[in-house]
Order: sequence, then C-alpha cells, then structure tokens
Amino acid sequence: MPQKTALLEEHKKLNARIVEFAGWEMPVQYEGVSQEHDACRNHVGLFDVSHMGEVLVQGDKALDFLNSIVTNNVSKIKDNQAQYTVMCYESGGCVDDLIIHRFNEKEFFICVNASNTQKDFNWIKEHAPQGIRVENVSHEYTQIAIQGRHAQTILQPLTKTLLSEIRYYWFQKGEVLGTHAIIARTGYTGEDGFELYVPWEIGPKIWWALLEAGKSFGIKPCGLGARDTLRTEMKYPLYGHEIDAELNPLEAGLGWVVKLDKQDFIGKKALQNLTIKKTLVGLKSLSKAIPRQGYVVEPENLLQKSIGKLTSGTLSPSLKAGIGIAYVEKEFSKPGTKLNVVIRDQRMPHVVVEPPFYKRPY
Repeated sequence: MPQKTALLEEHKKLNARIVEFAGWEMPVQYEGVSQEHDACRNHVGLFDVSHMGEVLVQGDKALDFLNSIVTNNVSKIKDNQAQYTVMCYESGGCVDDLIIHRFNEKEFFICVNASNTQKDFNWIKEHAPQGIRVENVSHEYTQIAIQGRHAQTILQPLTKTLLSEIRYYWFQKGEVLGTHAIIARTGYTGEDGFELYVPWEIGPKIWWALLEAGKSFGIKPCGLGARDTLRTEMKYPLYGHEIDAELNPLEAGLGWVVKLDKQDFIGKKALQNLTIKKTLVGLKSLSKAIPRQGYVVEPENLLQKSIGKLTSGTLSPSLKAGIGIAYVEKEFSKPGTKLNVVIRDQRMPHVVVEPPFYKRPY
C-alpha cells in the first residue's frame, strides 16, 4: 500500500489528481502543469514534499563520519548552514544526492530522496561506527516548500524568524504559526523560497494558512508535474534519471560537490581513477518536437550513430520549447553543438545549451 502524507486529504479537497510516486500517494497536478509552473515562476507556488525522507545523525564524531560517506566537505559548513552532496558506492556510482543541514558539529539533519529513504537510512546506519546514532525521522515531519518571488513576503507574517537573514543554503530553527519548525532556504525550482519542516500533524494547518496568506500574490498549489518541469529547466538532477547506482557524480556534472582533496570517503578511489567518456548536457529543440526520457541522441551529420540518451525531457512552459537533459559522448558536449534526437523514427534537430535553460529575472 502506498504511504500517505499528512496533506493527502487537503489535496483531494483541492481536486488534485493523485498518483503513486516513490511509494507515496502524491498530487501530480491541480489546475494543470503549465498553469502551476507559470505561477511558481511569476508569482509563488506551494508544494507538498513530505514524501522526502529525513535522517538524523548524532554523535561526538558525527562530522568525521559524514565526511567519510559523502563527496562534499562537510567540515566547511557552519551551524545553521546546509550543503548539497552525494553519497557514492565504492564503484563511484550514486547511492543518492542529498542535503545536509548542520545543527552543530555533533548533530546533522539530512534530507534524502523519497524513493531512497529506507535505502539511504540503511546505508548510513550500516557504515556508522560505534557512538554514532542514526535515526529515520521521516514520519515526524511534514515538509512544505513555498517557492517564488513572493515567498518571503507571504511567509514572514506567519513566523517571528527574520527570513531576510536566512541566506541561500542556510536555515534556522524557529516557529511557524507558533509551532516549532526548521526553516530552510534551499529549493529545487530555481526560484527563491523556503522549505518548512514542521510536525507531521500540523502540516494541514500551515498548508491552508500559506494558501490564504498568498491569495493576493497569486499563489497556487503545485504538483509533481510542475516540480519536474521546473527542475528540468534548471538542469537539476533527479535520482533514477540523471544519477543512479550506475552513474557517477563527475559525469553528471556534479564535480563541484566532489572534493577529492579531502579525507577518504566511499567511492573516492573510483572517482580519482575515472576516465570521463560521457557528460550530461542540456538540449533545446530547434523544432516543435519534444524530447523525452530514453530517446536516442545522434550527431547532426552521422546517421544511426548513437552518442547518448535523454535522461529527462519535457515541453518547457517558460521557453515554450522542448528541452531535455542527456548523457552524450564528451566530444559532442560543447554548447552550440547541433545534435539530432530520434523521435518516432525521425531525427529532430536540437542544440546543446549552457544550463540552466531558465534564468530568473530577480
């Protein structure tokens, strides 16, 4: 049976179309993907992301332990700072990408992908030395993301925490509607905004309060469909698409979170010895064709020579054009390179573009 977030009944009241995603019943859309996408880009969007997992790591050596299982350098972040990173297998493939929030040097709060929550928790726990406590606290939290240019204005009256002082990839412990909360400023849409980690049962109260407070700003509830088009426009990776157990962070364009000059970590040796043969690029359609996951990519002038495949693809509501993310052979990855995507046995022209596809105007 799929799991239910604390907000499922609220989504039904809003006539959301519910689908099963990563073992959860989740809203894929309410009014429509394009309308919700546009609301987030131009006004503000509200997302239920309670299906994401949360893992608490505590102990005197928690900092050193986390540094031994992730690619980024956890010792570089301060209290109340967050960090994007990847956990790797010994092979260099990805266990998951995740966000680490540092409460202090002995206590860290990790947000992991919904589909990987149990796997990630088991992986962390299995590698934890004596004295390190690892706890899956996912069912203690409702996670709500408010994203868009008016997010701070809408949220501020509901909390005493001064939101303007929370910088990008930082967070604060505070209160929302008088209930304790973790208020983070990370995001997965390319817009400004906040993630609220609040007690599970309080979720509905905060959800409706945000919708009410955002009415005059054009707020809309947004489903997984818009979340996917928004993250694709930013070329943000999604586990199971751009990264997985067979794909490594260096070829996925995540070299900026792989610190090979720090202490040993799981997968370091494999990544050090890796010869990069393919790389992840953004493709924009030069016709009305829309690229989709799994479509084959070929050079412009060499028919029937596959040089890669699409990992994600969609019609971009912001660009009004087809866009995609694809692994291609390294020699074809330069921006401006013309490539073909095979769509229903037809070779449709695309061009490699510098990500992100969309740049916010504020």
